[in-house]
Amino acid sequence: MEDSFEDLIASYIENNVGIAEDFLSPVLANQLKQNLLDLNQNKMLLAAGIGNHERPAYDDAIRSDSIYWLDKKHNNVFENEFFAKIDAFILYLNESCYAGITGYEFHYALYEKGDFYLKHLDQFKNNPSRKYSMICYLNGNWQEADGGELLIHQVNNNQKIAPTQGKTVFFKSDELIHEVLVTQNTRMSITGWLKSD
Repeated sequence: MEDSFEDLIASYIENNVGIAEDFLSPVLANQLKQNLLDLNQNKMLLAAGIGNHERPAYDDAIRSDSIYWLDKKHNNVFENEFFAKIDAFILYLNESCYAGITGYEFHYALYEKGDFYLKHLDQFKNNPSRKYSMICYLNGNWQEADGGELLIHQVNNNQKIAPTQGKTVFFKSDELIHEVLVTQNTRMSITGWLKSD
């Protein structure tokens, strides 16, 4: 477990973007993916917004995915396993890097063919609590032709990251402009933020 934590932190320190290829085990990734598919089948997902709770806004010309917020109150066994993994990572991050993380929020994200999310920062202007962004991908057998890459804009080079299953990406929420390129296949993830309230 700590190997994937160290992969995220070491690659973040080197390149401002942490990547761990196996943060989620294949079994857990498949279980979470099935949860997401079941939620979608039962029409539980909602259009994703571009504002926060204080200033909600929706614009499918900017963002066209659908989401469902994870919550420990749901008491889903696989989501609880995911939360336990995040709790362990936060403990490791706080102890090794003095990050001061005190909470988090995560949602499932589903992009259907043709969906995208234009350039944006993850931290709201009216609320600086989001410190780090994390994206955990749930896409088995993803091919280059499927598109849907995460494109991170950096000063010296842009970084394009394929959303392959088990991979987790980690970066500062207030620093890196990023976007989700148009997907040609159903694209699934758990996306969220480590917070300091």
